[in-house]
Amino acid sequence: MTVDMTTTIPAGANSTTTSTSKTAVDYQSFLKLLIAEMKNQDPTKPMDSTQYVAQLATFSQVEQSVQTNSKLDQIMQSSALSQADALIGRSITSADGKTTGTVASVKLASSGLIAVLQDGTEVPVGAGVSIKPAA
Repeated sequence: MTVDMTTTIPAGANSTTTSTSKTAVDYQSFLKLLIAEMKNQDPTKPMDSTQYVAQLATFSQVEQSVQTNSKLDQIMQSSALSQADALIGRSITSADGKTTGTVASVKLASSGLIAVLQDGTEVPVGAGVSIKPAA
């Protein structure tokens, strides 16, 4: 699943993120396929009732999966925002040790968190990054 998010979170501010999911497109495609199948069936040989019930069950499962994925996306975004809030005002050192500074804001991108230092330098938060209380 692909989630495209880019939000800047300044110190002390609340912000919301927007997400786009390809799952919704798959859900719409499934509905269109089911409706097209029902419209184009041979009236002299209608769909077997067991097949119809099976398709409706599949439709229900797809709908529940889409809703579950949407809720999981919201939980993941909330978790990332909590982590972002905890970084603001702290001292951060990049994985290569070349960049150090105090975090002024945090960007939440599809690739993960990006700390923006007071001088405007961006440091991707990932493995090897050192975070300490501000001096």
